Amino acid sequence: MAGHQDRTRTAYDGVVELYASLFADRLETQPFARSMIGTFAELVRGTGNLRTADVGCGPGHLTAMLSDLGLDAFGLDLSPGMIDYARQAHPALRFDEARMEALPVEDGALGGVLAHYSMIHTPPGDLPALLAEQVRVLAPGGLLMASFFGTEGPEPVRFDHKVAPAYSWPVEQFAELLTGAGLTPFARLLFDPASERGYLDTHVLARRP
Repeated sequence: MAGHQDRTRTAYDGVVELYASLFADRLETQPFARSMIGTFAELVRGTGNLRTADVGCGPGHLTAMLSDLGLDAFGLDLSPGMIDYARQAHPALRFDEARMEALPVEDGALGGVLAHYSMIHTPPGDLPALLAEQVRVLAPGGLLMASFFGTEGPEPVRFDHKVAPAYSWPVEQFAELLTGAGLTPFARLLFDPASERGYLDTHVLARRP
C-alpha cells in the first residue's frame, strides 16, 4: 500500500495550485453532490456527535463546507502540499497530514467521515483495509459518506486519472465491501455526468451499527 500512496502523494504535491483552482468551487455546479453532502451533514448532526473527518481533504474546500453546515470538521490528507494550501485557505480549521490506513484519530471518536473521491487511487485489494480504518474511528451510529467513480461493469476498472491512476467501482460491489467492513449502507446516488470516460458520479451513505 505504501508504494502507490507515495506515488499519489508526489503526484498531488505537484498540482496543488491547479487542483485547487479547478475543484475549490466545483460543487457550485454539482447540485446532486452538494445535496448529498448536505444530507450527510444533517444526519451527522442528528447523532449528536459533530466531530467529522474529511479524509483526503485536498485543498480543504469540503472541510470548510462541512464546518459551514454545523459540523466540527477537520481535514486529513497524505499530501503535505495540499495540507499547507488548506491551512492557508481556511486558517480557522484544523488540517493534518495523514495516511488513510492509519488515521490519527482515537477509536470510536467521530460522528462522521467524509471520503469524497479520496479512495479512488487505492488498488482494489487494499480498499478493505482503508474501510476498516474508517469504521474504527466512527462511533456507533456514526456516518460514512463515500464518493467515487461508478461503473456498470462487473469489476473495478483502472483508468488514467489526470493526477494518478484511479479505479471506478460497480456500486453493488462497493456496497458489499462497506458491509464487510461492518457498516450498513442505506442510501446511494448515481449520477451520469455525460462524461466521455463513461463513469457515474456515485455517492453512498453508510452507518456504523
